[in-house]
Formats: sequence, C-alpha cells, structure tokens
Amino acid sequence: MDLALLRTFVTVHRAGSFTRAAALLGLSQPAVTSQIRSLERQLGRPLFLRCARGVTPTTIGEELAHKVAPHLDALTEITEAGLDRDSVTRTLHLAGPPEFLAERALPALTPLIAQGLSIRTAFGPAEELLTGLAAGHHDLAVTTTRPRGGLLTATPLCDEEHVLIAAPRWAAELGGSAALQAGGVRVLDPVPLVEVHESLPLIARYWSAVFDAKPAASAAVIAADLRAVLSCVTAGVGLAVLPRYLCADALDSGEVVALLDPPVPPLRTYFLTVRTGTLGLPHIARAHEWLLRTAVDW
Repeated sequence: MDLALLRTFVTVHRAGSFTRAAALLGLSQPAVTSQIRSLERQLGRPLFLRCARGVTPTTIGEELAHKVAPHLDALTEITEAGLDRDSVTRTLHLAGPPEFLAERALPALTPLIAQGLSIRTAFGPAEELLTGLAAGHHDLAVTTTRPRGGLLTATPLCDEEHVLIAAPRWAAELGGSAALQAGGVRVLDPVPLVEVHESLPLIARYWSAVFDAKPAASAAVIAADLRAVLSCVTAGVGLAVLPRYLCADALDSGEVVALLDPPVPPLRTYFLTVRTGTLGLPHIARAHEWLLRTAVDW
C-alpha cells in the first residue's frame, strides 16, 4: 500500500476536510480526493462520509487511522530528525497573545536560540490563531481555547490568576476592599473600565465568577494589548482585570492596587497547541518540551 496515500488519508482524517487537508499537504483538492478514492478502491470499503462541513470517517476509516497514524508519525520523526542534524537552523513559527509571548514564551525559549533555533511570531485572538495553525501558517500556538477535533492537539501549559486592579486614588475613593465586599459590585459603577475588546472578555469573566453579575457599563478605553491596558490603569484612567503575571511588578511597586482578594480567584488556562503529528519534528518538539518545562515555575 502506497505510503503517500496513507499520509493523505491520515491528514484528511485529522483535518475533517479535503480542503484543509489539501492546504496542509500542498496539494490540490482534486488530487486529495483522487488519492482517497484510490485508497478506498484498494481496500474495497468507504473511508469517509461526505457531509455539509467536510467529511467524517466511517468505522473502517477510524480503525485504519488508529492503526497507521502512529507509524506514519514515527516515520516523519525519523526523517525530520535526519534533516534537523543536517541543518544549522530550523525556524519555529510561534503564535499567541502578544503579551504572553513577550513576557513568558519568548524569554523562555532564549536558550534554544543559541542551539540554532530561529523564531518567527504571529499575534491574534485564539480562534484566529487556531485557524492559522490548522492551515499550516504556524507550527506552535499558545491559546486560551482548547481546540476541538483531531487535527490539533492541545496540552495545558499554565493557569493565570486574574486580578481586579486600579490606581491607588480609585481604591481610596471606593473605600477599599471592605467597602466593595459590603456594597457589592455596584460600588464599582462610577469607575471607568479599561479593556482589550468591546465585549469586555476579562471583566465579564471576573464579574461572573466573583460577583455573579454582568458589567453594567461599556468600556471607557479599549486597548488591544494588555500592556496598554495596564498603562492606562497605572495612569489613573480606571479599573481593569489583568493576569497577575502581567501586573505583579506594578502591584509590588504600589502603582496599582488589587481592589479585591477573593478566596477563589478566577483562573484562565493557556494551552500549547500543535497540529497532530507535528511533534515528530525535532524543532517543534524541543520548543514544546522547553515551554512545558519552564511553565512549571510560572
């Protein structure tokens, strides 16, 4: 049986679509369709059922994928390991939130640069990054969303604690955490909100988890980078919800203060996501392993 046909089959199985598989393989969609039909003729059984959004495997297709995928991944690892030894530099295309890559991921990967790794970065929201990863635009993505389906594989990387912060003058005007605990979320109504998006993703999540409520106002400032949000809060614009790692220094210096210290602070999980099977590529595997190892101390 032709290994190229099996490779195409496994890619379609993981992608759930002839179109996405063709993009990943660098083939035309008719070529992918032809290869799958050829494999189905050899086996005498259908491997996929066509549906509105792509294809779903038959039971025969599921069984074949379970049997052959690990071996194809192992062959890829052997082949790419040889290529990696012959190449001085391999480029990792890394995607994720700009703040997290800047403050966490890129500094953590610094030792690998000395070993010959090159890095190219891309930024964007989680869904956009997952779409780009699936299409082969990125090798590795840090996201706050766990992907569905078999095309992408996600590993929990770390949890971030969210903190409700404001400049000291706002904390003084509000009367401190005791006043907030006594008066509830409505005490915060006079304070302008600073966020990364009009939907108030961080504030809404915090309000729901801590106050069991929804924000009553829209944001006064929208800044697409969390570091810009922190700068606005430090300057006294209003309040924001930020991950603790990003505002820890400002909290320690007193530039901002935590308005509340809930017994169970809201958390958000970051995932390290790759296309299934690509951890057989040594440069991706090294970066993946290094980030997981470093994240233990975050």
